[in-house]
Amino acid sequence: MELTNIRLLVDNYKACFVFYRDVLGFAVSWGDEDSNYADFEFAGVNLSLFVRKQMADAIGAEYHLLRKRSDKTALIFKVDNVEEKYRELQKKVDFITEPTVQEGWGIKVAHFRDPAGNLLEIYENLDSMNR
Repeated sequence: MELTNIRLLVDNYKACFVFYRDVLGFAVSWGDEDSNYADFEFAGVNLSLFVRKQMADAIGAEYHLLRKRSDKTALIFKVDNVEEKYRELQKKVDFITEPTVQEGWGIKVAHFRDPAGNLLEIYENLDSMNR
């Protein structure tokens, strides 16, 4: 698995976008003030912003429960094959989502939590599924 970015799950997306872009001066590599998702690059590290409600929808959690749990970050890992990694990890972790194609994002994903309750995502690009 390759850690590709740290994703901050936010309720105030536009304010956070402006903060990271204008106040901290991070270069935007994807997204804008209204896209509800953005990637920033700095010093070889990728930081993502994502609207918390949309992450809750993606993992099938009720938003008010997600807020109560205080999910504020997600670690995002790129894998060669989500189905294979899912089967491998399924013996070790309790997944909260099965491998799911997210057509709008061009990826296939699955989600689980670490022992401390932190949200983790494994993903593969859809174009890699056609090799």
